[in-house]
Amino acid sequence: MAESNIKVKVQKFGNFLSSMVLPNIGAFIAWGLITALFIPTGIIPNESLANLVDPMVYYLLPLLIGYTGGKLVHDQRGGVVGAIATMGVIVGAPETPMFLGAMIMGPLGAWVIKKFDQMIEGKIRAGFEMLINNFSAGILGGLLAILAYLGIGPAVDAFTEVLVAGVDWLVGAGLLPLTSLLIEPAKILFLNNAINHGVLSPIGLEQVQQGGKSILFLLEANPGPGLGVLLAFMIFGKGTAKRSAPGAGIIHFFGGIHEIYFPYVLMKPLLFVSVILGGMSGIFTLVLLNGGLVSPASPGSIFAILAVTPPQGVSYVANIAAILVATTVSFLVSAVILKSSKAAEEDIDQATKKMEEMKGKKSSVSGQLNQGTLPQEVSKVVFACDAGMGSSAMGASLLRKKMKEADLDIKVTNTSISNLPSDAEIVITQEELTPRAKSKLPSAHHISVDNFLSSPEYEKLITSLKKDTSDKVDNKEPAAGNDGKTEQTSGQEEELLKEENIFMNQHFSTKEEAIRFAGEALVKAGCVEDDYVEAMLERETITSTYMGNNVAIPHGTENAKKAVIKSGFTVIQVPDGVDFNGEPAKLIFGIAGKDGTHLEILSGIAVICSEQDNVDRMVQAKTAKELKNIISSN
Repeated sequence: MAESNIKVKVQKFGNFLSSMVLPNIGAFIAWGLITALFIPTGIIPNESLANLVDPMVYYLLPLLIGYTGGKLVHDQRGGVVGAIATMGVIVGAPETPMFLGAMIMGPLGAWVIKKFDQMIEGKIRAGFEMLINNFSAGILGGLLAILAYLGIGPAVDAFTEVLVAGVDWLVGAGLLPLTSLLIEPAKILFLNNAINHGVLSPIGLEQVQQGGKSILFLLEANPGPGLGVLLAFMIFGKGTAKRSAPGAGIIHFFGGIHEIYFPYVLMKPLLFVSVILGGMSGIFTLVLLNGGLVSPASPGSIFAILAVTPPQGVSYVANIAAILVATTVSFLVSAVILKSSKAAEEDIDQATKKMEEMKGKKSSVSGQLNQGTLPQEVSKVVFACDAGMGSSAMGASLLRKKMKEADLDIKVTNTSISNLPSDAEIVITQEELTPRAKSKLPSAHHISVDNFLSSPEYEKLITSLKKDTSDKVDNKEPAAGNDGKTEQTSGQEEELLKEENIFMNQHFSTKEEAIRFAGEALVKAGCVEDDYVEAMLERETITSTYMGNNVAIPHGTENAKKAVIKSGFTVIQVPDGVDFNGEPAKLIFGIAGKDGTHLEILSGIAVICSEQDNVDRMVQAKTAKELKNIISSN
């Protein structure tokens, strides 16, 4: 337990350091490109433009880090005081880029002003808030800048010189490749940020000032070790691991998202040897051929690495060779390990879950590895459609009812694809919309359905969830949603579903004609503006609003919500049916939803229409009152 707590603390510390650096990587790259282009040994030397180099590395970059670090601690106010304090270390050590100093003074300055704000909270007289806030930030920031100038700046300067001397000694003694013994396992255990952004990047930038490039930027960013493992799985792997390896390799090498290969190593711990030896061989090649980068490469994509490779000398050859050598060594060792393995099939899903447990949060790329498997813990299922108004609400209502019947305490909700929440573990969409949903939330498990009212996917999902949670189900009050509200439905029906908006025995040649009729009925009912009718037709071109069981629910697009005056329904009975993309719709519910007030009655309609017998009764009804009574009685 103690070791786990230490690891978590190191992870959090590393994440905090990276959160100061990563938002500013664009500035680092800009500085690196300007350096590579315009210094005397650059691609197109330009003495005038080269004047940008020193001010950027000595002032801009440390100030950005200090401001970002301060903002992480105490928002905008903390960022301002952090930047003021950072200026002290910059001026206090004018010969050294103060990245380490900025990582200290930015958060420290913000912490001081945060404590001050907490101390005076509720004690300032009205009208003096701005005066106190501005002067307190100025006074405390100025005092911290003086402290940094006199003490912290020179101390960090001396510490940086010691670190740089240590790296130079490792390079001179030929021992730098041994750092892979620490770096490669640290990457997979998510401890690398503390090393990379806390030590390697600041020292690397100091080396760039002295020699124009640094090898340290490629110690952790080299994609070769991970690529070798993935290539071995492509050829010698088994099952899901083999099938997913090609896609993972593309994301890793070209996208620079290295964590996608971590589950493959965790699945077979002997592969730690592969990545360590691959990393060591890559570093040895860099030392031998004098490789390096002019700024951090983030993410560790081949494109990012080539973009910040210095043009002079043999740097391109050295860096590409280091990647190839690391890939080759890692591949060969991994191939031997996989060939000698007796496992029938690698469990990539279990390894991905293990990786996420170590990371402490859901991986942004895990969905690429375990698309066929439900998440380990499911607490939220989201139905999504284009507008989040009709089809998704009906689907959510049906699944919510099934969840309750299965005694599953899982929240089911609906929304538009553009508003998908980041905490959704499972997302359900119509088949045509699934690619959009995956693009919006790639980390979720996605389910495609072609019939929101009676999809077999619902039963499959319920069965899987019951199997996964059979030993966890308790008697908690369901979080699913609409329970206990059915008594109020009849009152809402009286308001939203009126007999004058139910049209019996209609006939249409095309679905567009039917949709326009439904829209114009909503306009006459005072529910929507005229523009909403065209939005209903536009929505149908995105994906069909046919729900299955001879039911269609035309409604507007997400952008058309502003044209909704109030929630309302119109019901159109079409006994002969009208073609909706090859399916006969005999009941058409025109929908206008505002502020969710339509969802309860829509939920009831969804439950009723999920049974084909109920739909047939409504299609055979003779009067609007009879049809309405069928809806109200369920």
